[in-house]
Amino acid sequence: MTGFPTMPGYLDALFSLAGRTALITGASSGIGYAIAEALGRAGADLVLVARRPEPLTAAADRLRAHGVSATAVSADLADPADLARLRRDAATHHGDIDILVNNAANNIRRPMADLTTDDYEQTIAVNLTAPYLLGQHYGPRMADRGWGRIINIGSQQSIRAFGDSGAYGIAKAAITGLTRSQAEAWSRHGVTSNTIIPGFVLTPLTEPAQAVPGRVEALAARTMTGRNGLPTDFAGLAVLLAGPAGAFITGQALCVDGGFSVH
Repeated sequence: MTGFPTMPGYLDALFSLAGRTALITGASSGIGYAIAEALGRAGADLVLVARRPEPLTAAADRLRAHGVSATAVSADLADPADLARLRRDAATHHGDIDILVNNAANNIRRPMADLTTDDYEQTIAVNLTAPYLLGQHYGPRMADRGWGRIINIGSQQSIRAFGDSGAYGIAKAAITGLTRSQAEAWSRHGVTSNTIIPGFVLTPLTEPAQAVPGRVEALAARTMTGRNGLPTDFAGLAVLLAGPAGAFITGQALCVDGGFSVH
């Protein structure tokens, strides 16, 4: 007998999210759904947030089929009233929010010179203002309890330019700054904040880019792995950052992109 836990016990000590509650925005599809499934199957109770009720309900039903405890909350994060309702009510479903995943996004794809003020304001509202306000609400509460995780989803535009996504690029660059500010404010109180930076991922959000002939193939060729990303590529890192094993990782921008950003 060595006195060390067996492998399942050891892995639970590193990665189990049992007893935690996670709020995931943009959870009905794509990266958001994949992260929600990963956190739920690691033991967390879930509050799933998305704008459209029907896909959100379907997502919650799929997760429950895996034995995950999931509640669906429809909200438009560009609507201040919906955002206020979410901040007020989310913790009433499974208890205090321990893990906040800011994944919801919109991307109005037009040449920079053609973007309107309304385009800019809509994009900033969903991609930056909502993560900021949700963090401002839940971050101090996590800090008061001495434990919490914030995971912000960035973009290749957090670190480089990408065509016809100017306002989105502004917001996603700012997300990395938000992460650092949250980490500086709350890490000493047991709350980590990190940005995950995807490469080009085959999701509903990127369908307009996927529709450009040859674009998917060209982007895959720019990676070191020879393929574009899939939502399931984000499951492992999300569980790491959300759990005990990620306690000393904070303020970071972590690329999950098959080497796209360094090739």
